Amino acid sequence: MESRHHVVSRRLATQAMFFTGMGLCIAPGIALAQSEAFDPARPFTWQTLLRNARELSTQPFTAPAVAVQAATEFDAFGALAYGKAKRFGKSIRLFPAARNIAEKPVELHHLANGMARKLIDQTGMFVGEENRQPAGFRVMRDTGDADWLAFLGASYFRTSGQENQYGLSARAVAIDTALADEEEFPAFTAFWIEEHGPDHVQIYALLDGPSLTGACSFDCRLTDDGVEQDAQISLFLRRSVERLGIAPLTSMFWYDQKGPKADWRPEVHDSDGLVVHFGSGERIWRPLVVPTSARTTSFKADNLRGFGLLQRDRHFEDYQDDGAFYNRRPSLWVKPLSDWGKGQVILYEMPTESETQDNVVAFWVADEAPKPGKQHDVAYRLHWTSEEPDADVQARCVDSFEGPAGRPGAPGDKNARKYIFDFQGPTLLGKTRQSGITAITDLPSEAVSALAAYPVVGKVATWRVMLDLRQTVARNPEFRFIWPTEPRY
Repeated sequence: MESRHHVVSRRLATQAMFFTGMGLCIAPGIALAQSEAFDPARPFTWQTLLRNARELSTQPFTAPAVAVQAATEFDAFGALAYGKAKRFGKSIRLFPAARNIAEKPVELHHLANGMARKLIDQTGMFVGEENRQPAGFRVMRDTGDADWLAFLGASYFRTSGQENQYGLSARAVAIDTALADEEEFPAFTAFWIEEHGPDHVQIYALLDGPSLTGACSFDCRLTDDGVEQDAQISLFLRRSVERLGIAPLTSMFWYDQKGPKADWRPEVHDSDGLVVHFGSGERIWRPLVVPTSARTTSFKADNLRGFGLLQRDRHFEDYQDDGAFYNRRPSLWVKPLSDWGKGQVILYEMPTESETQDNVVAFWVADEAPKPGKQHDVAYRLHWTSEEPDADVQARCVDSFEGPAGRPGAPGDKNARKYIFDFQGPTLLGKTRQSGITAITDLPSEAVSALAAYPVVGKVATWRVMLDLRQTVARNPEFRFIWPTEPRY
């Protein structure tokens, strides 16, 4: 899953990592404590992992070897990964190493009561009796018919969210994303997995790469409103890094209702926008696009309250896809659990001609560059959900459209473009044209030929912003609602 500029093949990786519904029953197996597949138990703590990561950072980086036995085709990978096989713990199933998907094996340890046992024999843990090397794992639902959490490839991981449908992904760290030089992809090399029940798993991971090492902790919980993961990550740099991305999110956006259709489906995307909640309380919504060339957008975000890539459009008729189910794919929200200080949220968008490539990345970068030889700690909560992540949202953009400028039915203004944004929220309930609500934009006044805000007839608590924008200004402007008592949305 390593590639220049982070264009990841989704046809192989996504289908292989997160295919569901192929008879994923957990077969009975011998008790873990008596299994000869594991070595003797050894003490393990978070401090143990921190010490290992710190010591590893003082040594030259050694790239892990490619698995000796690796599936070469997606079908072969699926045949090994899905079906009846031994268990790793009570609810853990393994992914085999596979070329073009995840070629490098990982160490796996089962953790219980502070004691860890390393997996040393994978015989029977994949379909057939071959002793394949594992490249990752997934956590099964208690019904045994699907998984809700998976780690596979570099430092990537995903959950199926609130509607049991995989979509976008997260990773532990991003290094030099969207810069001229090649992006670096450090990888998880070892995991310690502690099961607290089918809906609660504690995962520890050792991260290693040319520029840094890391100790990572993920407290993962499957709840009624999605999956929550409390992440604690400590990084140790081997060398200076120009851009260290914190809490990176990776998604796919091909097209929506605003752009030309690439096939018969009305829309195809895992996420349709970026939300940033600033320390000041202001909250912005930035629709995603497919640029003609790679594009970076930054948002100054000191004392960040949160950010995320969201899938707001959740109507099946807007996608008409009864296989990929884009309407069910989760949004992912990042909430800092400490003060991250001064920094910015960066959004990187790349061209794509297919839904099989991840072409959107979002992450936070501190203003002060991290220094080698020091420990850099960060803590945050990931929430994979179908709901709007922040409960205190006053109003939010729920739809957007684009077309010729000017009055409908009249000749269009060829030198301008019309943008329509619909907002909904409790603050708008009962408001009328006499309530003093207006729309503002940070665009220069000479760029705006028309701007209006008004309630949408027949829709409860819905207001529409209509903007005519001269074509000399970049696409996708940002908007805020202003009303007398609550100067934010």
